Amino acid sequence: MTLDNIKIFLTSIFSFNEQYPLLFTQFNFWAFFALVFAVFSLFHSKRLLRNGFLFFASIFFYYKTSGLFVLILIFDTILDYLLGCFMDHSKRQGARKFHMIFGVVVNLLVLFYFKYAYFFTDAYNTIVGSKYEVINWLAQWTNDLTGKNYFDASKILLPVGISFYTFQNISYLVDVYKKKIKHVSNVLDFGFYVSFFPQLVAGPIIRADQFVPQLYKKFFLSRRQFGIAVFWILNGLAKKLIMSDYLAVNFVDRVFNNPSLYTAFENLSALFIYSLQVYADFSGYTDIAIGVAMLMGFYLPKNFNSPYKADSPSNFWKRWHISLSKWLQDYLYIPLGGNRNATFGTYFCILFIAFVIIMLSKSVVVASVIAALAVILTIVSLASKRARLKISTNINMLNTMLLGGLWHGASWNFMIWGGLNGVGILGFKIWRHFKQWLRSLVSGLIFAAFFACNYFWPSPVLMIFTVWSGVFFFGALVRCLYSAIWPNRDIPWLNNSWNIFMTFVFISFTRLFFRSGSNLDPAIANETAWNTAKAMVNSIGGHWNTAAIPEILSNYWPVFTLFVVGMIIHWLPEHFKRWYRVNFALMPIWLMGIVVVATIFVLYQFVTADLQPFIYFQF
Repeated sequence: MTLDNIKIFLTSIFSFNEQYPLLFTQFNFWAFFALVFAVFSLFHSKRLLRNGFLFFASIFFYYKTSGLFVLILIFDTILDYLLGCFMDHSKRQGARKFHMIFGVVVNLLVLFYFKYAYFFTDAYNTIVGSKYEVINWLAQWTNDLTGKNYFDASKILLPVGISFYTFQNISYLVDVYKKKIKHVSNVLDFGFYVSFFPQLVAGPIIRADQFVPQLYKKFFLSRRQFGIAVFWILNGLAKKLIMSDYLAVNFVDRVFNNPSLYTAFENLSALFIYSLQVYADFSGYTDIAIGVAMLMGFYLPKNFNSPYKADSPSNFWKRWHISLSKWLQDYLYIPLGGNRNATFGTYFCILFIAFVIIMLSKSVVVASVIAALAVILTIVSLASKRARLKISTNINMLNTMLLGGLWHGASWNFMIWGGLNGVGILGFKIWRHFKQWLRSLVSGLIFAAFFACNYFWPSPVLMIFTVWSGVFFFGALVRCLYSAIWPNRDIPWLNNSWNIFMTFVFISFTRLFFRSGSNLDPAIANETAWNTAKAMVNSIGGHWNTAAIPEILSNYWPVFTLFVVGMIIHWLPEHFKRWYRVNFALMPIWLMGIVVVATIFVLYQFVTADLQPFIYFQF
C-alpha cells in the first residue's frame, strides 16, 4: 500500500462525512464498536483508563455522526463539569443555587438557539406582522473572524441528539444542587457520563443519580448477561430493519409525503402502521443501546414497556419513552407544583401558551372560548379549595405535556400532539370516576353534538369526530347494558381489550401531528407540517371508496401482514417474552453464534438502498 493510499484511508476514517454516519444499522458502526471493545478489553479493570478511553471514543463517535457540532458537546461538558465542582465547593446556599440556575439557563439557551430559532422567529413574525429572517450568528461571527466563508450563515442546523444530552446535563446540575449525588471530580469521568456513545444521540436519557455511581464500579459481565446483551442487539436490529424501515419505505413515507394522492383507507392505515413503525424504530435503537452498553458492563434504564398494551393515555405515558416521562415528571411537573399546588410557572406557562394561540389564530371564536374557559376555572377555583387543587394539578400536567411535545420538535404540530395527549390524560382522569350509566349519557350527548354539527356544517374533521365519538358511545352503551343485565358477571379481559384498542386508536390519531412535523427543514416546518396534517384529515374525513379496499390490501399485503404480525408479537405476554429471552441467553456459545449469523443473514435481506436514520435522531 502506497503512502497516498494510506493517507486517503486515514482521511476517510478521521474526517466527517454526513453520508456515512455511525448508525447502528451500518457496518461502519460495528467495525468502530469492535475496535472500541477490543481496546476496552485491554484495561477494563482500570477504572480511570476505561472511562477516559470511552469518553474519547464517544467524542469521536459524535464527531463522525455530527461533525463540528462536537464542539457544542465539549462546551456543555466542560461548563457543567465546572459548575458541578463550584456547587459542591460553595459554602453558601445562594452560590449553589446561582450556579445551578446559571447552568440550566445556559444549557437551555444553547438548545433553544439551535432547535427553536425558526419556531420562535416564525411565531413572532406571525404575531406582529414582521419579516425577520433567522441568521446563524455563530457561523457569521466565525466567518468574520477567519475572513473565510467556512459556514453557511443563512441557516441553523440542528445538532444530532442535543435534546438528549441537554436534559442529561440539567439532571446532573439539579441532582448535585439537591445533594442527591456528589459532583464528579474527574472531567474524564464526567465527559464519559455525558457522551456515552450507545445512548448519546437518541437516548434513553440517563439520569445522573442512575449512571454516575456506575462510573466507579468494576467491570463485570456474566455469561448470562452476555447472552442477554446479544439478544437485545439482535432484537433491536430486527425491529429497525425488518419492521420500521420496511414499513416506512414501502408504505408510510409514501402516504405522508403525498396524502392527497392516496385514498381515505390508505391514509388511515398509514396512521396505524406509523404507530408500529415509530415504536419499532425508537425501541429498536434503545434495545441496541442497552445491549452495547451491557457488553461493556454498564446498564441503561428501561425505556419501553409494551406501550400498546396500555389501557389509557396516562398508562401509555408510563410505558412509552419512560426516561423522558420520568425526567419531565421530576424536573418539570413537580417543580411547577405537581399535584400539590400551582406556582408562578404554572400560570405563566399556560397563559403564555394561550396568548400565543390566540395571536396566531387571530380568531375571535378561539379567543372567546379560551377567555370563557379561564373565567369558569377561576370561579370554580375561588369557590372550592379542593377544586382549586385539582385544577392546579391538571394545569401542571397539561403544561408538562405541551412542553414535552415542544421538546420533540420545533413546530406547532408537536405542541398540538403534546396537547392532545394531555387532554387525553385529563379526559381519562375524569372519565374513570363516572358510573356506567353516566358514561353512556355523556358519550351519547357528545356523539349527538358532533353528529348535529356535522349535519348542519359538514366538514372532514367533524366527520372524524362524529365517527370516533359514535364508536366510543357504542362501547359505553354496550358496557352499561351488560352491567345492568349481568351485574355480577364482569369480563375483565374483554373490558381490558376494548380499553387497549381505544387507547391505541387515540394515540395513533395524535401521531398525525407528530409524523407530519417530523423530518422537516426547521425554516418551513410549521407550514409544511400543518398542510400535511390538514390533507390527511381531509382525506380520512372525506369520501370513502370501500370498493377499493380489497385491492389496496392485495397490493400492500406484505405491509399489512407485517403490521399484524408485529402487533401480535407486541401483545405477547411479558412472561413469554422473558422466557425466550433467557433461553437465548443460556444457549451454548456455538449455537448462539449460529443463531446470530442466521439472524444477520435475514436482516441483510431487509436492508434498504437509502440510508434510514433513526426517527429520534432529529430530536
